[in-house]
Amino acid sequence: MDFQTEQNRSREWFVPAFGPQKFRIFIGLLFLPYTGMVLAYTVIGSMMAEQIHWDRVGVILLIYFLALGIGAHALDAIGSKRIKPWGNVFSKVKLWTLAIASLVLAYAIGGYYIIFYTPLLGIIALLEGFFVLAYNLEWLQGRFHTDAWFAFSWGSLPVLAGYVLQTNDLSWAVLMVSAAMGLLSLVEIKASRPYKAIKRAPEDIRTPQDQTHMQQFEAILKVISLGVILLGAGLLLWRYLN
Repeated sequence: MDFQTEQNRSREWFVPAFGPQKFRIFIGLLFLPYTGMVLAYTVIGSMMAEQIHWDRVGVILLIYFLALGIGAHALDAIGSKRIKPWGNVFSKVKLWTLAIASLVLAYAIGGYYIIFYTPLLGIIALLEGFFVLAYNLEWLQGRFHTDAWFAFSWGSLPVLAGYVLQTNDLSWAVLMVSAAMGLLSLVEIKASRPYKAIKRAPEDIRTPQDQTHMQQFEAILKVISLGVILLGAGLLLWRYLN
């Protein structure tokens, strides 16, 4: 059975339909719509600061793109216990190299700001570092590979990271917004899991109801990811113009 038939991830809606297989799988590995959601969360948190350091907006975007977009997703491809969502297109050595390089660079950048500007960010960095490993490598029999921890680590914490990098402080308002974004991430993962389960099933055994449900879940994933990204972009534009 070939890669596409066995795993089906190469035909996901966020994977380009053009280019060589390694290019397509690498883009798919980044999960760009969901990575975009997390990047938008950091922007939302940043835009809540009274005074915005625009260079730090770019810094937090770069940190999360490296740590989550590349590092965490490479580890997820390594750590999936039952199903390898991207098959064996990239070897474990390549995935480990990608993960380590991106995480080291992300933490080097973050460490600079923690030492010289925002020590409070260190707490978030430690938490995110733990979840990058515990969630994606399914430590402790997958105890942290749950929907709730996903929502907290990749929904709530990025909002706080964006705000803290700007202010070295927390506020009740940003805590409430971070909780709200965590709930949006919970919706995303709750739709993603059944969507993936149906998508993995061979097409010849899917029922019409399965097909309908898959289309509904896919629509939810598209709408929520685009909505969050537009929210972040809109807030950024509003603060920049004002």
